[in-house]
Amino acid sequence: MRVLIGLEVHVQLNKLKTKMFCGTPTSYQHAPPNTHVCPVCLGLPGAMPTINMKAVEAAVKVALALNAKVQENTMFYRKNYFYPDLPRGFQISQYDFPIGKDGYVIIDGDEGEKKVRIKRVHMEEDPGRLVHVGRIDKAKYTLIDYNRSGMPLLEIVTEPDMNSPKEARAFVSKLRTILEYLDVFDGSLEGAMRVDANVSIEGGSRVEIKNISSFRGVEKALAFEITRQKNLLRRGQQAKMETRHFDESQEITVSLRVKEEESDYRYFPEPDLPPMNLKGWTERIKAELPELPDARRERLIAQYGISVEHAKVLTGERVLADYFEKVASKTSPKLAATWIADVLKGELNYRDMRIEGCFSPENMVELLELLEKDLISDKAAVMIIRRMLDEGGRPKEIMEKEGLQKIKEDILPGVVESVIEENEKAVRDYLSGKREAINYLVGQVMKKVRGRADASKVYNLLERRLNEIDNN
Repeated sequence: MRVLIGLEVHVQLNKLKTKMFCGTPTSYQHAPPNTHVCPVCLGLPGAMPTINMKAVEAAVKVALALNAKVQENTMFYRKNYFYPDLPRGFQISQYDFPIGKDGYVIIDGDEGEKKVRIKRVHMEEDPGRLVHVGRIDKAKYTLIDYNRSGMPLLEIVTEPDMNSPKEARAFVSKLRTILEYLDVFDGSLEGAMRVDANVSIEGGSRVEIKNISSFRGVEKALAFEITRQKNLLRRGQQAKMETRHFDESQEITVSLRVKEEESDYRYFPEPDLPPMNLKGWTERIKAELPELPDARRERLIAQYGISVEHAKVLTGERVLADYFEKVASKTSPKLAATWIADVLKGELNYRDMRIEGCFSPENMVELLELLEKDLISDKAAVMIIRRMLDEGGRPKEIMEKEGLQKIKEDILPGVVESVIEENEKAVRDYLSGKREAINYLVGQVMKKVRGRADASKVYNLLERRLNEIDNN
């Protein structure tokens, strides 16, 4: 049963200073409810919208980065529906003439690189925020905060080119990376990116899952919904066309309402806003585009000689790539790539930290210099990274305070000998053909020297000594 997934991703252009159609500041995130509002974004009678041209420039920038064709003539429409978070009773959006169309993004799919087509990129205003007291399907009442109302929003609509929850998550992750490179979007802010996922089993009805707010949520919501639809088919039933909500606490989708059709929204041109002609904008803005993730990945591979996998990880976040280049300019690029992409990124993920909260590139350079000079082992380097993330400090200071310097190599034979004497069973196992027993002995040596030796050298010393015992 082939699965078809298309996404509608709503992205706040929250790096802009004012909202889409008024001068209200966009910095509402930590403000009390309903304090970042004005007559326009509250939809009060007689209040007239005006177009934020900085938002239009940002939208063109995003469309170009997504390989879309920017429309020379574009305009706004009224999308009519009645919902408490929409104070006017309609949303100012785009319809027949979006800012961009026919783009694409390349992702790592289930079977290698995959092109996901972008149907359209259009501008609109964000509705207000509904705060349900309790679960959405059982809430006793709902509060409304209009601080978000009127925020500059882009809707990025894909074709149904994704065939698994993993591919959908990969697309959202890649899109977020592109937006952060463009510096029009801060993904760390609540509500900055929300996903509506359309999913169907080929030949069946399309179900929309609304307002998913995280990468993990996209994958979980789709996995549940696909299983639900397949179970219906096994029972001889068809999934009905409807809108559902993803309950993150239970990791299930729940029915909200019958799915609307385009005709239900009664689109018509916004009479209070003029059509826009963007002739000449495309070339000007294209010249201002920064280096984007795919181009930067190829450059890092060519310039620094690092692996493709390391380059993919490092360019997955603009700030991580910046961090790497600062370190690579002062030490071995390949060593820097290994320790930043494999070790540091893993430790940050474990702590749910971003690179912005990490120790400085200078501290990473100092740590790598200790490794290059063979003053510390790999294990000691990991311990130092963890200490810097958790408590701060400089690598050399931590090394000296914790006694993590590598021990002198002439001490190792004596430690190896004592471990052999203290672990007769493991020695007998090795000599009887159970060669994996040597790994236990290596661990015992490393424990005695508190990780301050090179494990490969310890292995070689043990192997040589055990073979001598075997030959005697």
